[in-house]
Amino acid sequence: MTTPSVPPPGCPAHGSGQRIPLDSAEFAANPHAYYRYMRELGPTAAVTIAPGVEATLVTDYNAALELLQDSTTFRKDSRRWRALTEGRVRPDSPVLPLLAYRPNAMFTDGAEHVRLRQAITDSFARVSNKRLSRIVSQAAQFLINQFSARGSADLLRDYAQQLPLYVFNELFGCPAEIGDRVLFGISGMFDGVNAEAASQVLLGAVSELVALKRAQPGEDVTSYLMQHPAQLNDEELAHTLVLLLGAGGEPEGNLIGNAFYTMLTNEEFARLGQFDRAVDDTLWRNAPMSNYAPHYPVVDTDVAGDKVRAGDLVLVSFGAANTALADRGADTRGHLAWSAGPHACPSKEPARLIALTGLETLFNALPDVELAVPADSLAWRPGPFNRALASLPVRFSAATPRAAAAPEPTAAPGYQAPPGAAAPAHAAPQPAGKAGRWSGFKKWLTGQ
Repeated sequence: MTTPSVPPPGCPAHGSGQRIPLDSAEFAANPHAYYRYMRELGPTAAVTIAPGVEATLVTDYNAALELLQDSTTFRKDSRRWRALTEGRVRPDSPVLPLLAYRPNAMFTDGAEHVRLRQAITDSFARVSNKRLSRIVSQAAQFLINQFSARGSADLLRDYAQQLPLYVFNELFGCPAEIGDRVLFGISGMFDGVNAEAASQVLLGAVSELVALKRAQPGEDVTSYLMQHPAQLNDEELAHTLVLLLGAGGEPEGNLIGNAFYTMLTNEEFARLGQFDRAVDDTLWRNAPMSNYAPHYPVVDTDVAGDKVRAGDLVLVSFGAANTALADRGADTRGHLAWSAGPHACPSKEPARLIALTGLETLFNALPDVELAVPADSLAWRPGPFNRALASLPVRFSAATPRAAAAPEPTAAPGYQAPPGAAAPAHAAPQPAGKAGRWSGFKKWLTGQ
């Protein structure tokens, strides 16, 4: 006889009937217990993702897959979000920068979505795996050099979170002055602290990058997007860059960090150097974007029998859907971590290559790396969308920093930021230690 599960500790479902908060520390500490409980309630669950922001969370695998593939009933344009249009979502809500409409492939439907998405896929196709691997290896070695002589590091903050930002700055041809603000903007937007100000810093930086590349195109993704037959205008280009740099920053950093966690807590993965299996296991059990894929029904309808109203915010729980199959021993190739349907991740192969190269470079440089604390003492960051560690302290035998390989220049030479660009009036001050990180990398690459 199966014993029914009970609501996890701290869950408001303990007799109160309230929505389940996804932004709580209790949820972050043990989301899988919440997922199991929510799945027993039905294919969807009523949740909150920030103070005053309600959503319907799809937790059943088959229901999630059906929704992701139904672009007729469920649309991506968040201007359909009834709570937002009725003024029930605060303009300074920490989740708004990741949900509010932007003219890019994430928030468009139909022919407009196809046009914007094709520009992304074709532009990334012009970057060879060899070139991408080289960029990742250079950025990884630069970051490893910052801590290798210490014999210890926070592998999350010192490496996993920073690596994809450095890679994408180089891939998109960001000169140092713009790249520093891109790093700052992405970090602040996902941290949810002064998120709107950070979002504006990021938008200002990429708008400046668009203007620069219009005048001085190069061999970089920004220039490729401009040259594409889709003919993106400057606003579409800027918001496409926000999408790509944002998706290539926080979620990719979480994937790398969670994959390190998988390897460092699973002796078989680490001993045999099974990086591919570790990444697959991570995408299955600790997907970096565990609850996202916002959709809005165009009419009152249902999700596997559960009613939703037109304009409701409906999110997909990749974490719950994946673990439902994992609990049944399903093949991990069926996970939904890259989403599915017409809005599935258009850059999953580059994202996977970045993670694999980042893992391999670190383990090759520091082969005896191990956790510096017990695994069960590690904390996970609260947040409705991400599955992310708060830190990942490690220790290893101290190693001498290595010299840089020859750089592959992509940014426009001789670029000078316009007056005032480095400190936008709407920006919060850059925290100590964050200013100039990209500048330092560029100097290291060029041996200056």
